Amino acid sequence: MIRKEKMPLAIGIAFVAFTTQFGGGFASGAQIYQYFINFGIWTLAMPFMAQGLLALFFWYGLRFAYANKTYDYRTFSDRFYGRYKNLFSNLYEAIYLLMICLAPAVAFATGGSTLNMLTGIPYIVCTLIIGIAIFIIAMYGTDVVRKAASTLSVFIIGALVIVLVPNIIAQWDKIVAAIANLQQGIMPAASAQDGSFLGALWRAVIYFVFQLASVGLMYQHVKPVTNEKQIDKSMVYMFIVNASCMMLAVLGLLAVAYEPAIQTASVPMLLLVQTGVGATFLTPLISLLIILGAVSTGVNMIAGLVARIVDAVERRDRDGNRSAANRMKRNTVTSLVVTSATFGIAQFGLIPLIAKGYAYLGYATLLVVGIPFIIHFIYNGMKPAQVAAVED
Repeated sequence: MIRKEKMPLAIGIAFVAFTTQFGGGFASGAQIYQYFINFGIWTLAMPFMAQGLLALFFWYGLRFAYANKTYDYRTFSDRFYGRYKNLFSNLYEAIYLLMICLAPAVAFATGGSTLNMLTGIPYIVCTLIIGIAIFIIAMYGTDVVRKAASTLSVFIIGALVIVLVPNIIAQWDKIVAAIANLQQGIMPAASAQDGSFLGALWRAVIYFVFQLASVGLMYQHVKPVTNEKQIDKSMVYMFIVNASCMMLAVLGLLAVAYEPAIQTASVPMLLLVQTGVGATFLTPLISLLIILGAVSTGVNMIAGLVARIVDAVERRDRDGNRSAANRMKRNTVTSLVVTSATFGIAQFGLIPLIAKGYAYLGYATLLVVGIPFIIHFIYNGMKPAQVAAVED
């Protein structure tokens, strides 16, 4: 694990944001195809749009959390929404709980399936291994989660470069031909879109809003921040890393955009490797990427809920038992309960039920987080965050 003194806090926060967003869906390439490549030539621009919006909104939320010392999403919501907190705080709680139910459960399912494919170990044992890894990291709290995110980010980014760069070079002619087709309005093999700007823009906004739901898990990482410049830098780093990785994936996947097999490929990255170079070595590496992505996303989501519950318990503790030992016990018990619950969802078939509501998560986040953030900024800017902190 990367040592704290060797990883500046701003980079650590940026890497938490990276591992939250880039899970198994990204590592497989399916997410990039669904939200960007399917929409034509605008795939070369919309990742920057989506990541720019995400960094901007994260920046505003983290700045408010820092000014008001609100280090879990419920405390943040109660302060941010003010007189409307009874409505909006509870709505965001529902959004976050839905996300918590689904994202770690999918992490168990995708990580377990991939580990099963690699090793032949029974699926339930594989999901248990994934669950143990998530539980161990999450129970140690924010500092360890941030260090783990930094370490996993380095591995994930390094593996992406190893997978994509040789294949981009080897299949550059296909990529250039794909871009020429997109410019002419010839859509990728799996696409049913018309390539319009508005269609691509809306899909990028939906992607951004969907990812914005996870902003609540970021507030816990503001606690060690000592000045606002650290937040500013972290969001610049976040944009650079996330946009660069997305564009690298877009370029690589354009090599297979017109392959008939892409229409049925559940792991487009695997198809890229199979039609390119290094399939023997890179196939297990892609599998490892999916596992790491699944673990990192599961850890971050669960850690956010753990921080919210433990902070609430400590605020209500009349005896003032807030020692490091007591917090560790509370972290451990809460992490075990939350991890076990999401493990159960992965095992007992509730994912399809929740997934039906997952399609509406982005729209709900737009109403509960996106629009209130915009109104708050237009009406108040950053000043009320600082005033509120002083008044309390």
